[in-house]
Amino acid sequence: MILKTAEWDFLGISPEDLLDEARTARECAYSPYSGFPVGAALLADDGRIFKGCNVENGSYGLTVCAERSAVSLMIVSGGRNPGAIAIACGSGVPCPPCGSCRQVLAEFNPAMIIVLEYGEGSFSLYSLEDLLPLSFKLRNRDR
Repeated sequence: MILKTAEWDFLGISPEDLLDEARTARECAYSPYSGFPVGAALLADDGRIFKGCNVENGSYGLTVCAERSAVSLMIVSGGRNPGAIAIACGSGVPCPPCGSCRQVLAEFNPAMIIVLEYGEGSFSLYSLEDLLPLSFKLRNRDR
C-alpha cells in the first residue's frame, strides 16, 4: 500500500531531502558488472543519516546492496533505530529493496518507511511491513 506524504514525520527532514542524500550516495556506487548504481540513505531516530551504495563483485553473490551498506554504517556509527530509508537508482524505474535487504531492515524496524524514487522529482512512500509481511523474527532477541 502506498502511504500518503502526510504520514511522514521525521525530525524536519522531508522525503525529498532523504532522496537527495540517496542520490548523492548513488554517485559512489561500484557497479561495473550491472551498470546499475544504487544509493540509499537511512534516517535514524536521532536525525543522523547513514548513506550506502551498492558494491558489486565479480563473484556476484558477494555483492553488497546499498541498503545493507547503509545499515552497516549505522551500526558501526552506534545507531540502532532507523525510521526511514530512501533508495535511488536513477533509472526512472523504482528499485525496492531485495528480499535480503527487506529482512535486514526489518531486524531494526519492521514499520520503517521506504521512499522509492520513480524518476527525478517523483517518489512514493511504502511501509516495510507492507513490502515484507510476516518477516522472520527470533523470540526474546536482545539488541
